[in-house]
Amino acid sequence: MKPAQKAAKDKDTWEKLWPSQSPEKSVPLLQALHILTRDGQLNADSRRKLTQVLHLTQLLRPALETLLKDGAEPVLADVGAGKSYLGFILYDLILGPTGRGSVVGVEAREQLVESSRALAASSGFDRMQFIASPIAETNLPGGRADMVTALHACDTATDDAIRFALRHEAKTIALVPCCQAEVARLLEGEHGPLRQLWRHPIQRREFGAHVTNVIRGLVLEAHGYKVRVTEFTGLEHTMKNELILAERHQRSNAQARGELNKLIDQLGVKPALLDVMTP
Repeated sequence: MKPAQKAAKDKDTWEKLWPSQSPEKSVPLLQALHILTRDGQLNADSRRKLTQVLHLTQLLRPALETLLKDGAEPVLADVGAGKSYLGFILYDLILGPTGRGSVVGVEAREQLVESSRALAASSGFDRMQFIASPIAETNLPGGRADMVTALHACDTATDDAIRFALRHEAKTIALVPCCQAEVARLLEGEHGPLRQLWRHPIQRREFGAHVTNVIRGLVLEAHGYKVRVTEFTGLEHTMKNELILAERHQRSNAQARGELNKLIDQLGVKPALLDVMTP
């Protein structure tokens, strides 16, 4: 296939995929996020990123649309935002066209925050703001965030995102955890009756990552959230493909708390996230 034919084919492909009434207006944004190449095409890496963000957008769209129906100006907080891929995409495809709602990106690295601010300004996204601060030290003005997202926040940064969501009384929480290492470290010296599940280091890492996300789900359920754990995207795109999606239905859940306590007793380890479980 000639280069010109390939370029035309790629352009048609991403425009058909991009769920916007005017996808051509998104080109500068997608190029800045490296989802499209400089000449507006898709390569293997950008196609992977496009697949990921579109899949996650479709998973989050129903919750965002519900927030838009229920409240006049929903606040989406994207914490550990990095380059703020997710916040920009959700604004471009959902919040921007409605003319309501705002996105707050929380990121500790000042350089990334400055580049995100510049991109928001050049894109005309006037309801996006960015805070240069660690997740654990951040409190939004008004103390409210209707939806909290954390995409690939490493190790206990995902737990900081959960704490952030709880203190801001988020109605919806979406987490894609990454590099869950804390529980594996705690299990290393644990010799309880289930030790054979984590005796070998490679199994301890895998088991620890799995247990970490199970504990996170139970913590959220104990705080009254209905939790769904699903595939973020296919394993061919990323190995970190577990999405924890939580929507609040009540203030607390005693049954989930009991299950959490029983699991902790069986494992013999207490990750730091349990500090959100008040007596």
